[in-house]
Amino acid sequence: MAIITLTTDLGDKDIYQAALKGSILKLLPTVNIVDITNSVAAYNIQQAAFILKNSFYYFPDDTVHLIGIDTVYNDDTRYLAIRYKNHYFVGADNGIFSLMFDQEADEIVEINIMQDLKFLHFPLADIFVKAACHLAKGGKLTQIGIPVSDIEKKMTLQPVIEKNLIKGVVIYIDSFQNVITNITKEFFNTVQQGRRFMLSFKRNETINHLSWHYNEVPEGEKLCLFGISDHLEIAINKGNASGLLGLNLGDSVIIDFLDA
Repeated sequence: MAIITLTTDLGDKDIYQAALKGSILKLLPTVNIVDITNSVAAYNIQQAAFILKNSFYYFPDDTVHLIGIDTVYNDDTRYLAIRYKNHYFVGADNGIFSLMFDQEADEIVEINIMQDLKFLHFPLADIFVKAACHLAKGGKLTQIGIPVSDIEKKMTLQPVIEKNLIKGVVIYIDSFQNVITNITKEFFNTVQQGRRFMLSFKRNETINHLSWHYNEVPEGEKLCLFGISDHLEIAINKGNASGLLGLNLGDSVIIDFLDA
């Protein structure tokens, strides 16, 4: 069965999500629509990119991922359909793809489907749906767009190495209030080289041990681990790490590697 996923900032209180799903089902009644999330903060492409980047590969090959973030029409907007790692992505060329992809896409087209003027304010239910359904039915990218090679670039904050330190930042806070940093497991292991470490952050809080799971410490105690996204997380077992530790988006974290 064909799959179309949705990653949007439409929420669940208005008609927009229903209109989008209904438009998909009109064109492709047998498709399986899967919500990755419709609760991205409005226009927040960084948040959407993090969620989709760390979830799309759990889906079968040839899944179509429709991205509804900052898609309102203007004269400079390009809408793209992309094949990347055996998946399809349909979204606005607003920088989100550069935040999601670690390597070059296999194929990119600028969608040239005619815009229905009655949907000019809501292209998700028109151009995006038509493109996504075309791909979900096995259609080719070149049938809905013109090949292009460039995408809008957005810079991501990367962790910095200074002598025996890694300086990172908080990039995401999940619904459990776990605090996720921009320090990946691969980056950490490359710098650590087996050495002991001290993770420090706001309020002179420190952690010097990597946990394998959240219940490794008593309830209410803080911990750090590499979660499902392979990014370093700061958490409290059955607690609100962001609120209790005062950690917010953009806050700094420091890892000091100690001599063995």
